[in-house]
Amino acid sequence: MRRFTKHLIVRYVISGGTSALINLATLSFLYYIKHIYYLYSAIIAFIVSFLVSLVLQKFWTFEDYSQDNLSLQAGKYLMTSLFGLSLNTLILYILVDHFHFYVYMGQIVAGGLVACVTFFISRKYVFKGKTVVVNLE
Repeated sequence: MRRFTKHLIVRYVISGGTSALINLATLSFLYYIKHIYYLYSAIIAFIVSFLVSLVLQKFWTFEDYSQDNLSLQAGKYLMTSLFGLSLNTLILYILVDHFHFYVYMGQIVAGGLVACVTFFISRKYVFKGKTVVVNLE
């Protein structure tokens, strides 16, 4: 398993998938079991899955263990997540309304494209990643 998860892209997909499942599970629990209004449930589910995603992406995916500027980093990641949500919605709208994709297929395509974009944003601007020290002596 460790050999499989040594690849950054694999960890990114696993972290994102885990966050998405937590989002759906939280939404389902709050709406269907606790009977909380669906929009409130969706907001709470977003917050919970965002926090899980932040921790997984920072510490596991990008191996950024620094505590420096954690609130600034969380803010950048929130902006990246909201940008991803907006981009996903736009792409989904275009694919479904203009290219007549089925919703699920459109979501798969949109989600894949957005994951690629947000990966590079997160890698370059949000998380520093593991620092490798090279001793040239």
